[in-house]
Amino acid sequence: MTRKDIEIRTGDGVAKGVLFGQATNGAGVILYMDAFGPRPALDAMAERLAGEGCLVLVPDLFYRFGAYGPFDARTAFGDDKKRAELMALIGGTTQAMTQADTAHFIAALTDAGAHGRLGAVGYCMGGGRALNAAAAHPDRIVAAASFHGGNLATDAPDSPANNAAKIKARVYVGVAGVDQSFPPEQSAKLAEALRRAEVDHIIENYVGMRHGWAVPDHGVFDTAGAERHWKRLTTLFAETLPAK
Repeated sequence: MTRKDIEIRTGDGVAKGVLFGQATNGAGVILYMDAFGPRPALDAMAERLAGEGCLVLVPDLFYRFGAYGPFDARTAFGDDKKRAELMALIGGTTQAMTQADTAHFIAALTDAGAHGRLGAVGYCMGGGRALNAAAAHPDRIVAAASFHGGNLATDAPDSPANNAAKIKARVYVGVAGVDQSFPPEQSAKLAEALRRAEVDHIIENYVGMRHGWAVPDHGVFDTAGAERHWKRLTTLFAETLPAK
């Protein structure tokens, strides 16, 4: 599998990123990281996704902070110092920042050969960013997926539910069975927003799965649930990304 480390110049500096695979038929995907940042677990996921025939970019969303971490997904939130560092990174990287960065991520994919349809997928904090990327760039992003994404339908202006009318992509949302960051009332609100906006979408409840189940270095990783997530994700991109 082809891997290439790149630097992406944005309006606020230079973000590191990693490209995997090749853009078959011009297809590309942005993989939005979870709160623990780029690391081997996400690289392995991007590599597997690239094996489906698309060019996958994993950008560092926390680049504005310089060096940080590394974080162990199993233990970081249980360590007061690491937790404080993580919360500062998350809180200091707004949805608006990631939306602005996404224009540069798309340019990087295009320069690398993904000149056609694009997809977006995000995990944890990346879930909402993937959906908002589709809202911000409806001309290129035709499919967006969130897995155990939090705060997808709050009252905040940058909530994906409040941006639903801008989405032209097909949307898939995989929800952890019990997740305080995305309770049932938010799920219902998101579903209603997407329905009213006439967005082609599925919101699926992974009963018994916990927040983080799809990412292999999380303590709550679930093999069967992860494989189910892969089936849904690859089907979504297979049906949307190939050129017509």
